[in-house]
Amino acid sequence: MTLSARVLMDRLISFPTVSRDSNLDLIDFVETYLDDLGVKSTRVPNEDGTKAALYAHVGPDVDGGVVLSGHTDVVPVDGQAWETDPFVVTQKGDKLYGRGTCDMKGFDALALSAVPLALERGIKRPLQIALSYDEEIGCTGAPPMIDHMVSMGMPRADTVLVGEPSMMKIVTGHKGGVGYDMHFRGFEVHSSLQHTGVSAVMMSARLIEWANQVNAENATRTPGPLAAEFVPPYTTLHVGMIEGGTAHNITAKDCNFVMGLRIVPGEDTAAWEARIAAKVAEIAAEMQAIHPDAGINMERVFNVPGLIPEDDGKAEALARQLTGDNARGVVSYGTEAGQFQERGYSAVICGPGDIAQAHQPNEFITVDQFRQGEAFISRLVDMLAE
Repeated sequence: MTLSARVLMDRLISFPTVSRDSNLDLIDFVETYLDDLGVKSTRVPNEDGTKAALYAHVGPDVDGGVVLSGHTDVVPVDGQAWETDPFVVTQKGDKLYGRGTCDMKGFDALALSAVPLALERGIKRPLQIALSYDEEIGCTGAPPMIDHMVSMGMPRADTVLVGEPSMMKIVTGHKGGVGYDMHFRGFEVHSSLQHTGVSAVMMSARLIEWANQVNAENATRTPGPLAAEFVPPYTTLHVGMIEGGTAHNITAKDCNFVMGLRIVPGEDTAAWEARIAAKVAEIAAEMQAIHPDAGINMERVFNVPGLIPEDDGKAEALARQLTGDNARGVVSYGTEAGQFQERGYSAVICGPGDIAQAHQPNEFITVDQFRQGEAFISRLVDMLAE
C-alpha cells in the first residue's frame, strides 16, 4: 500500500490526537501502513498503555543513517472559531486547513511518504522514522522512545531532522523548557478575619510577582553571544493559567498553577530550579508562621533541554545541502531536537509551514510549503541512495 504524502496527511489529520486523549488509532494506522510495505516498526507505550510512540528502520543495518522525527499529538480546538472541520484537511486556494497540518502532521506524512521511496531507490544509508506523543504538554513522550531505540541496538543514526514548522529554513538552536506544578495550600477563614488565615491565592501572587521582577531584571542584562541570537535574548518565567479559591469572602484554601521557564541553552537548569525553590521556601515559611498546615508543594512536570548550535554538526551540514539555506537561525520555543542532542545525536530543525500558524484556529499549511517538503524528502532519499 503506497500512499502519497497528501493522502497520508489526510489520514493522519483525521485522527483527533489531542494530547489529553489517546493516539493509538493513529499508531495502529501507521503500523499497518509500514507493515504493508514490509517494514517492521516498534511501539513504545506510555505507562498506562493509552498512548504510544513508534519508530522504524528502513535500509541496511548499518550506522550513519538519518532520523526523521515528528510528534503525533496536537493541541485542542475547544473554544476556537474554526471555519472548517479541524480534523478534515480542507483546501481553500493555496492553503490546506486542519489541526496539525502545520504542527506537525504535515511533516509526519512527508516522513512516512519517504519509506516507499527509500525501498524503491535502494538506499545505502538507513532512514529511520520516529513518531512521539505528548510533545505539546512538555515533550514527555520522546525520551523513552529515544532511549528504547538506543537500548534495543538499532543502528545508530548520525543525523536527526526534526520537522517542526520552520518554513524549510534551518534552525540550529532553541531554548529549553522546564515547568513546575505549584500547589499553594492556604488556611480558610472568613475574609473579615483574613489576618488569622492564609490565602493561597494571595500568597501565590507573591511568587508570580517575583517572576515578573526576574523577567524585568533579565531584560536589562547584556546577553552573551548565544543568548543575543534569541528573541527575547534571555530566560523567561511565565504563568499562563491559575485556579483557586471557593468564594470571594473566604481566604483561599488552594491555588494551583504551572510556572514555566524558557531557558537559554547553556544556562544551568538546576541553578534555576534552586533559585525558584529558595523563593518558594521563603514564601512557604511566611505562610506556616500564620498556620502550620499552610505551605507550598512544588513538582517538576517537564524538563526539555535546549538545542545548542553544533560546531561542524552533521545534521546542519546535511540540512543545508538539502535546502541550500546558509542562514543561522534559532527559536525561542522548545522541541524534541534538544532531547536527541542530549543523547548524543546531531540534530537540527527543518520542516514545512509557519510556526505562527501553530495552535491557531484555522491552522493551515500552504500548498507551496508542502510541496517544498516533498522535494526535500525526495532529495534526502536520493542522497541516502548514493
